[in-house]
Parts: sequence; structure tokens; C-alpha cells
Amino acid sequence: MPDQQTPSRPAAPESRSARQRVMHLLTAAAPALGAYAVVRAVGLLVLWAWASAVGKDALHLLGGRWDSVWYQRIAEDGYGYTVTLPDGGVHPDLAFFPLLPALERALATVTPFTVQGAGIAVAWLAGLLAAWGIFAVGARLYGRRAGVVLAALWGAYPTGFVQSMAYTETLFTALAAWSLYAVLRDRWVAAGTLCVLAGLTRPSAAALIAALALTAAVVLLREWRAGARRGLLRRNAHMLLGVCAAPLGWLSYVVFVAVREGGPFAYFDVQAQWGNSIDGGRALAVFIAGLPLPAATGLCAALGLLGMLVYLCVRQRQPLPVLVYGVAVVVISLIGSGYFGSRPRLMMPAFPLLLPPAVALARLRTTVGPGAVVAALALGSAAYGAWTLLGAGPP
Repeated sequence: MPDQQTPSRPAAPESRSARQRVMHLLTAAAPALGAYAVVRAVGLLVLWAWASAVGKDALHLLGGRWDSVWYQRIAEDGYGYTVTLPDGGVHPDLAFFPLLPALERALATVTPFTVQGAGIAVAWLAGLLAAWGIFAVGARLYGRRAGVVLAALWGAYPTGFVQSMAYTETLFTALAAWSLYAVLRDRWVAAGTLCVLAGLTRPSAAALIAALALTAAVVLLREWRAGARRGLLRRNAHMLLGVCAAPLGWLSYVVFVAVREGGPFAYFDVQAQWGNSIDGGRALAVFIAGLPLPAATGLCAALGLLGMLVYLCVRQRQPLPVLVYGVAVVVISLIGSGYFGSRPRLMMPAFPLLLPPAVALARLRTTVGPGAVVAALALGSAAYGAWTLLGAGPP
């Protein structure tokens, strides 16, 4: 009997050490989580007040409309639902990835939550995890103060209200942020595992997969050119394992759709049925050309600002995985033919774009400081979010 107990004895100190590390990380992130929570609370309060004034249910707006309904139906009944539009178009539910509905179903099974309530709960928890991961990346690169500001800015993003909805962007951002943090810590297996989960969440996981793959390729190339060729693959075994695992989540869902629909390119056909095919930006150009001149000018100015942020990220010399991920999310969001109004939401996971303004604000030592700037942005984001959610069109 003593021999059977011996192997379990070292586990207790290791477990305590792991808990201590998590608590240390959580304590360090507390200001960022607090700032993020306040920003999102402002958004929710404005939405609740505005919705109440016009006789609408704020929780229904967050969890019972648009894409949220599709995820909830998958959580309740599995895949197989299709809508036929008046023009003959077909929208199958296979366009939606499975991780969020799986989490909704699991949470609704073990708690009193309905599936709708579970979706909102997952989104809110994922928002905190995302803010924590964003802070971790920002703090590691540019200091804790910059990390706190970065998390707050992400919460005050113009379409930040989506972070409180039963949508996938917040869950995906949490997985992407922690995957990037793992790469920065040289924890490639953890990074690849998180990327697998991200690939089961959103198609934009392609940006994260590309970031990991390109970073690994550069590491191998540098070592090869430096003459460290002997044992190159063995020395980088963990990195190669993480990179090889990274696309498995996305690929597994593509294969699932292919098998279910009986065609190797069925997933891409499904996306095309929803109008989400890749056209290199043609749909965006046509949309801008069809706008009145003032609106087109304003949109071009917004795209110019987006380009400036990308330039600042390059000039800031962000680490390669962080830079590639942020730019790739933007590119993927702009080159598709889908509904234009969703593009700001699709770009929301590109939190590295906020690193230049976060660092600049963190360096402010004036009486105004970053807090006032973030507060103003939070109020603007809250008002825009309430106005959007109370409108007819999806975000």
C-alpha cells in the first residue's frame, strides 16, 4: 500500500505551485480586468437604459437575435437546419463553427441557464479571459501600464457591444490572445492547442494559423542560415508539434462539412451560399463606389485610419506572430464579399492594432491621462452599441 501512494506525493507541491502561478498572473491582471469590466458595464448600462426607454428587452438583444439564434439552434438540435430565402437562396447552419454551441449546450446542461442565457454567460466569461490574455500580451511587450490600457481600449472598441453578445468573436479573441502569449513565452504546444480550439470557433483562425506557421518558418530559416543545422528539427520539436497541431481544429470542421455534404469543397460552397466568398476586396470597392460622396469619403477616411494603424504596428516592430496575426485578421475581413456592416465586428479580434495607441496613452503623464481618454471612448462605444442593437440590421 505505501508503494501505491508514493507516486502521488510530489503532485501536491506541483499543484500548489501551479495555483500560485495562476493567482500571481490573475493578481497582476486585476487592474486590466477591472478596467475592462467597467468599460463593458458602461456599455450594458447604456443599452439597458435605452432599451427600457423604448420598451425592449436588453437581454434578448444580446442573446436572441441574428447569429446568436443560429448558434442556439445548433446547441439544442445539432446541425441540419437550413433557411430558404424568398429569392431562392439557401442559408445552411453549417456556416457556423461548433465550439460556441458546444459550450452553450454544456453550460445549459449543468446549470439552470437556458441555452440563450448560457450563450451570454460564455460570452461574458470569454470577454474577461480575452481581456486577461490581451493584457498579458501587452504587458509582456510594453509593460503593465500599456497592457491595462490595451485591455480597456479593446473593451471600448466601436463594436465592443458584440463582446457582450452570444457571438463567437470574444471567445475567439480569448483563444487567440493566449495562443500568441504562449508563442511569446516559447510555449509552442500550448499555442498550438489553443489554436486548435480557435479553429473550431471561427474561420478567421486562419490568421492565427498563419501567424504561428510564419513565425516558425522564420525561426528555422534563421537557425539554418546561422549554421546551426545539426539537430535543427530535434531542437525545435515542440515548435514543430505546435505548428502542425494548429490547423487541426479548422481542418477538422472543413472535413466534417465535406463528409456530411458529400463534396471535398462543401465548406466553401456553404460559405458562398451565405455570400462569404473571397473576392480580393471587389465587393468592398463596389460598396464604396455606390455610396453618396460624403459617406464614401468618410468610409475611405476610416480605411485610411485603419491603414495608419497597420503602419504604426509595423513601425512599432511588434513581434512577428503578433504583427502577422493582427494584419491577417484585417486582410481576411476586407477581402471577403460578405455583408459590409459586419466588417468592423470581424476586425475586432485584431487587438494588436490597438498596441500603438495603448503605448502612447500609457506614456501620458498629464492631468487628463489615459483614463479620461478611455472613458470618452467607452461612452461613445456604449452609445453606438445601443443604437446599433436597437436597429434592424445585424452587427
